[in-house]
Amino acid sequence: MHDEDGYFGENVAATYDASSADMFRPDMVDPAVDVLAELAGDGRALEFGIGTGRIALPLAGREVPVHGIDMSRAMVSRLRAKPGADTIGVTIGDFATTRVPGTFAVAYLVFNTINNLTTQDAQVDCFRNAADHLRPGGCFVVEVTVPELRRLPPGQSAVPFRIGPTGWAFDTYDVVTQAMSSNYVTIVDGRAEHWSIPFRYVWPAELDLMARLAGLRLRDRWETWTRAPFTSESRRHVSVWEKPAD
Repeated sequence: MHDEDGYFGENVAATYDASSADMFRPDMVDPAVDVLAELAGDGRALEFGIGTGRIALPLAGREVPVHGIDMSRAMVSRLRAKPGADTIGVTIGDFATTRVPGTFAVAYLVFNTINNLTTQDAQVDCFRNAADHLRPGGCFVVEVTVPELRRLPPGQSAVPFRIGPTGWAFDTYDVVTQAMSSNYVTIVDGRAEHWSIPFRYVWPAELDLMARLAGLRLRDRWETWTRAPFTSESRRHVSVWEKPAD
C-alpha cells in the first residue's frame, strides 16, 4: 500500500535486508564503497535514498562523513537500529528536491533508485538537487540498469526475471511513456499475493542530458563498480558526473 513512506513502508522495510541479501554481500558492497570513498576524499558524502544503510554504513566506517535523504521513515528506522548509525545524519524527504545544509564532495544514488522517480521532471530535479549540494569539483554518481527492451518480445509488455515454486517476478514496460513496474507474486498456503512498485526507466544518454542541464559533465562510465568497461552488451552502468571546479 502506498503511504507517507512511498512504496517502502513498514511491510517492505521489515524484510528488505533479507529479501535483498545478495546486494549486501561484501563483493557487492565493497567495490561501491571503494569508489565512493575515493571520490569523497577529505569531503562529505550525500546519499539519495539511503534506505537501511547498505552503502552508507560501511562508507561511514571508512571515516567519510555521510548524510542521507530518504522518504521512508520505516526504512530509516531500520538504519537507526544498526551499529554505527549514530554517526550518519538523515533528513526525511524527497531526494529530488530536499535540501540539506552544507556542501559535499560526492552525492550518490545506487541500486536503480533513480528509477523510483517516476517522471522525467523529477529525475531532472534530482540532478539539479545533486549539483546544488556539490562543492566545485564534486561528483554525482548513479548506479542503474540499462533498460532491457531487447528482451521484450514484439507485442508483449512483460519480462520475467524470477520464476520459482513459491512465486515469480516480472517487469512491465510502456515504451511510449518509459513507465515500468516491477511485479512480485508470492504464493502462500495456495494463495497468490501481488505487490508492485512503479518506476521510470531511463537511458544513459538521457541521464547525460539531465546532467548537462544541471551543469555537470560526464567523467566516467563503467559497467560495474570495479570499473569494468561499459559496452553495448552491458546490462547496467555506474556513471560519474563532475561539477566544474570553476
